[in-house]
Amino acid sequence: MLNIEEEIARELGIQTWQVSAVEKLIDEGSTIPFIARYRKEKHGGLDDEQLRNLNERLAYLRSLEARKQQVLSAIKEQDKLTKALEENINNAKTLVEVEDLYRPYRPKRRTRAMAAREKGLLPLAQLIMEDKLTGSAKEAAAEFVDLEKGAADADQALSGARDIIAEDLSDDAAVRSHIRGLFEKESIIKAEAKDESARSVYEMYYHFSEKASKIAGHRILALNRGEKEDILTVSLEDPDEKALSWLTRRACAGKGQESSAQISQAAEDGYKRLIKPAQDRELRSELTQKASEGAMAVFSKNLRQLLLQPPISGQTVLGWDPAFRTGCKLAVVDPTGKVLDTVVIYPTAPQNKVKEAKEVLKKLISRYHITLISLGNGTASRESEQIIAELLGEIPQKVSYVIVSEAGASVYSASKLATQEFPEFDVGQRSAASIARRLQDPLAELVKIDPEAIGVGQYQHDMNQKILSQVLSRTVEDCVNSVGVDLNTASVSLLEYVSGISSAVAKNIVAYREANGRFDNRQQLLKVPKLGPKAFENCAGFLRIRDGSQPLDNTGIHPESYKAARLLLSKAGLSPEKLAGRPVRLKLNNKEKTASDLGVGVPTLDDIVKELARPGRDPREDMPAPILRTDVMEMKDLRPGMILKGTVRNVIDFGAFVDIGVHQDGLVHISQMTNERYIKHPLDFVSVGDVVDVRVLSVDLERKRIQLSMILDD
Repeated sequence: MLNIEEEIARELGIQTWQVSAVEKLIDEGSTIPFIARYRKEKHGGLDDEQLRNLNERLAYLRSLEARKQQVLSAIKEQDKLTKALEENINNAKTLVEVEDLYRPYRPKRRTRAMAAREKGLLPLAQLIMEDKLTGSAKEAAAEFVDLEKGAADADQALSGARDIIAEDLSDDAAVRSHIRGLFEKESIIKAEAKDESARSVYEMYYHFSEKASKIAGHRILALNRGEKEDILTVSLEDPDEKALSWLTRRACAGKGQESSAQISQAAEDGYKRLIKPAQDRELRSELTQKASEGAMAVFSKNLRQLLLQPPISGQTVLGWDPAFRTGCKLAVVDPTGKVLDTVVIYPTAPQNKVKEAKEVLKKLISRYHITLISLGNGTASRESEQIIAELLGEIPQKVSYVIVSEAGASVYSASKLATQEFPEFDVGQRSAASIARRLQDPLAELVKIDPEAIGVGQYQHDMNQKILSQVLSRTVEDCVNSVGVDLNTASVSLLEYVSGISSAVAKNIVAYREANGRFDNRQQLLKVPKLGPKAFENCAGFLRIRDGSQPLDNTGIHPESYKAARLLLSKAGLSPEKLAGRPVRLKLNNKEKTASDLGVGVPTLDDIVKELARPGRDPREDMPAPILRTDVMEMKDLRPGMILKGTVRNVIDFGAFVDIGVHQDGLVHISQMTNERYIKHPLDFVSVGDVVDVRVLSVDLERKRIQLSMILDD
């Protein structure tokens, strides 16, 4: 029987007691964010990623053990369960191993081997495999000729016996495991164009060949998509000779000439007809799964960085959703996120009412004291930016603009949530409001959009959408809880991602707030319908209350640690009531003794001290701020050698795309990121939202491609 705790500890390089502690907490209903933040003493300070991996492996291995019991029960019902088979199944470490062992006993659709068994040819197959032929194989087969059962002559009898042998060989778990390993190590994945003359984004794969063991994940996903779009023919070149030679030697070992001759034919047939096609499908599936997992990991890290971009607070923002025929939709949003005004202007083709549009903009800027314009990067954004840049040179007020990604804005504006939030607005006005708000507070606004629609990854539509959704939702959950949520302003969409709060409870919190006014302290959460003690334990530390009756409610200190925090403050001659958002810096000479005196562990003490040093502070403030612009550049203005400042918009396996303000992101290849050290993956060096200096290497106006380098000197 597999020891789950020991196996996970071995895989993750942690202690067995840590696994057991986390497993117990999970089974008690604690969430991963809560365990990571408030149960450090119990699990030894494992971080969010380690806990997520532990949780995933725990679920997988529990599922594995459940499957083992199903398989053992099914084989037992057939009265074919031996002690050795039972031991092998119990010791299996993957579902693939279990399914390989179960394969000979799994109900099958009708096969050639089944038909041969019905003809009474199993004893002949056993004579051959056990090397008990007394004469020639044909002479032995003659005894099994039976016209009624369908074996018309000795040749047919031998053919049926070979079908049974071929199936038995293909069902052998050891055979499948060895050949699987051989294919994984030596198979070559190939691609050819169906029409070489056709131009497409897959041209680099028109004559492609690479070992399956070394091919990068993004290439696998590109090949899969090219094959799906009927542009590429993808195949595997397997080590057939080596695999068949090994299989034949294994099957014929110690057998006489007559038996070996029949087994060799059966082995060749079984390999070509049963083993090779199945292993090819498995290998393609495994390569796709690994590539998808890698892409999801990159997507998840990109999403994390995007969500954690610093908010631009205290400014009235004009959200600008650019368009041609239907006009540019504008929304004025005050520093609290309230929409003050909306209007449509037509400065772009076909109307080209530039003068009229500028007059409207000047009035809006003057009336609402707008200091920042948030311009969406969609259709007509280049033309809109040109007008904005001209306008900023004509007005006395100091106004800047930022180009923001529109990804997901259209999805949000047409959603049920947007309709409820802005029932009087059309989709364009909602989109403009969203574009403004995602600059003021990216996290609060982007959580309203399905993570898959935000678009900071590659090939996300080619992956298992259910798994992708789960991975990205966990990322959003981690981001929301790492930042914390204002209980009195948070939307249902934001509250849903808080540790321990379900969709129903999030709605109940907002309904309670609307009916009873703002929350004055965290304890009032227990009055919310369906929010019980366990949910309160999980969520309380992540919810903030500004200007409430309990100053500690505006920190990440959990209510269960308030007593310790008060004692700590009293030792310094302070009280929570005197905090009022002011930092308290405490020096502890003996942490262990102080923690013991307070009745908490050292990790909890450290967290309390950190929170008191920056009460109510937003951790996103430490991230690089967006680049504010007042002028405009075009791609034709770029020259090789120019040094520019840009924002990393997307990170992929082979590099990063950087926005340098010309409406076409430039690519920094992984080889152009640094010459000081080796980089295994671009995410080791840059993240979405980073502000970086880049040098222009080349500009291809026709293909709209910009090559950049982060190595600024040769």
